[in-house]
Amino acid sequence: MGRTELDALARDVARVESVRAVKDVQRVYAHLGQFGRWDEMAALFAEGGEVRWGGETVTGRAAIRGWLAARAGATDGRTPGTLHTELIDEPLVNLSADGRTARARWMSMRFLGDGQGTARIEGGLYENSYVVEGGRWRIARLHYHPQFEGDYRDGWTNVGGQDLPVVGKHFTPDEAGRPIPPPVGDPPASGATAAELAERIARLNDEDAVRNLQHAYGYYVDRRMWTDVVDLFVPDGVVTIAGGGEHIGRAGVRRAMERMGPEGLGYGQLNERPIFDVVVEVLPGGREARCRGIELGLLGDATRGEGWWEFSVICARLVKDGGLWRIKELSLTPLLRADYAEGWGAGGTTAWDGEVPEFLDPAPRGCSPGAATGVDPADLRRRLGRSAAYDGVENVSSAYGYYLDDFEWTEMAAIFATRGHKQSPFAGYYVGRDRIAGAAGANWGPTPQRRGAISFHWRIQPVIHVSHDGRSANLRTRLFQPRTSKDPAGTPTRFYMGGLHSGMYPNDQAVLEDGRWRLWSLTIDEHYFSTPDWESGWAGAKPRPEGEPPPPSRLLTVYPPDIPLTALGRRMEGFRGGTGTTVEWPDILPMWFHYRNPVSGRTPEHFWPDCVPCEQAPETRMTAHGYQRPPTGPEIDGVE
Repeated sequence: MGRTELDALARDVARVESVRAVKDVQRVYAHLGQFGRWDEMAALFAEGGEVRWGGETVTGRAAIRGWLAARAGATDGRTPGTLHTELIDEPLVNLSADGRTARARWMSMRFLGDGQGTARIEGGLYENSYVVEGGRWRIARLHYHPQFEGDYRDGWTNVGGQDLPVVGKHFTPDEAGRPIPPPVGDPPASGATAAELAERIARLNDEDAVRNLQHAYGYYVDRRMWTDVVDLFVPDGVVTIAGGGEHIGRAGVRRAMERMGPEGLGYGQLNERPIFDVVVEVLPGGREARCRGIELGLLGDATRGEGWWEFSVICARLVKDGGLWRIKELSLTPLLRADYAEGWGAGGTTAWDGEVPEFLDPAPRGCSPGAATGVDPADLRRRLGRSAAYDGVENVSSAYGYYLDDFEWTEMAAIFATRGHKQSPFAGYYVGRDRIAGAAGANWGPTPQRRGAISFHWRIQPVIHVSHDGRSANLRTRLFQPRTSKDPAGTPTRFYMGGLHSGMYPNDQAVLEDGRWRLWSLTIDEHYFSTPDWESGWAGAKPRPEGEPPPPSRLLTVYPPDIPLTALGRRMEGFRGGTGTTVEWPDILPMWFHYRNPVSGRTPEHFWPDCVPCEQAPETRMTAHGYQRPPTGPEIDGVE
């Protein structure tokens, strides 16, 4: 490999690392905020960094530090019983052409409590900018746009009780699918060797595998699939629960999990534990890794009308064994648990002893000596492309959520591949951009300038499997859906326009088309749980009266789908608009997976490795259009 080729590869590796570093800076900001670490949070900003919060502007690290502390007040998270948990997720990052600055959009939801009776919830979105300063990525501007807020007792409403404007986006549909633009000019001299670059690429690939494993763990926990959870651990793995002891070995791991209940969910049981803001660090040598995230517990039993909140930190140490990552140690630190009816204002109940789980440092990525497996130039490019694909797929996935939130149908359709297809809920699939946009417009109407109510479509906790050649991917994301309205109680809808709702995008696919990532297929399975009203929450849901099926989608008559859900057999059995008897919360919908257990290869009960309409309409398969089908099970560099 010649010097110019090495320098060009070094520049490209650094640019993928930069996208990861930008995400990690913001995630660590959320981690620090959970424990009121104002000094460290302010240190994440550039020297002249600023905060724009609604109508406020604060400039400089010292002023930002004071502002953070003052705004939190007694809800600082420092003392057991107080709560300052902010979830910041659904990243959409765009790097500048010179690789020195970046912009990113994030969703935010903040849970606050002082332990003395005050409890609040706030939500909005960030349009932030970042800059390289002193060799590290830092926040140049934290620009928050508030959307909803309220005291826990009454729930939240639109900020100011007004219609909400559409917040301008830093990206276009084309830019959403290309987080890293083509470089400009000749690459700078790097001095990097092929072996060093191979090690850095190996670290990026390992980050992807570790993140997938941690996120897959979360989905198994949701459904209390303890056999699959145990499979993710090494034989002598350890689970440590603050206040709940240490559990060693496979039997110990299972006992630790069974503290949440026996294997499987029964009628009315909720064990939803989405994981946010996961930071991954691959240690030198490439044989061990650490990760840290925030877990939100949405728990309950609707048969007894009981619901709970739980706020925790989840940390893991993983090892690479036979080319596959496994969990060596898992640490769960519950900070606060609260009865839904009472909320967390009085501090709830907690086992937290005040010991803060170790933070991970969003330091620049570098070499991991010993991790490299080869230095063939073409193969290095291919392997780097697989990690660049991970970020590209996450970007276009987030773009879908943002365009959907804002009813921007033309832009939403533009992030699909030319022959891509999308499910419209409760109706069926539409093929091609014109049909996708047409269905959205027919169902929801034109794009408004202001909205009285919004259903936010957070697409989080991705499990992304990229093809061997880096040109296609399977994607699983969670639908985390806070809803808001200026008058929630007066909004005529089956699902209350407030509170939280949940679903799954289990079989999405994306392809690289004309140098940009586009969605190939999108499927939504919903709702796994819903909130009929704020007072009773998800545990207050009641079964639909017998003999009263849900109404059909109006699209079936005004804009019929190309492939109706009723044509998809067992894959859509139980889902509204699909086949068989409709299953609705508090009954338990099936949960489908596009992948087998990433360690043992166990096939889940509900396994669908390709796009949902593929069996009915083979021409919708990505393989019919020149793309590889991504791996669906234990894999080493794309080979199952």
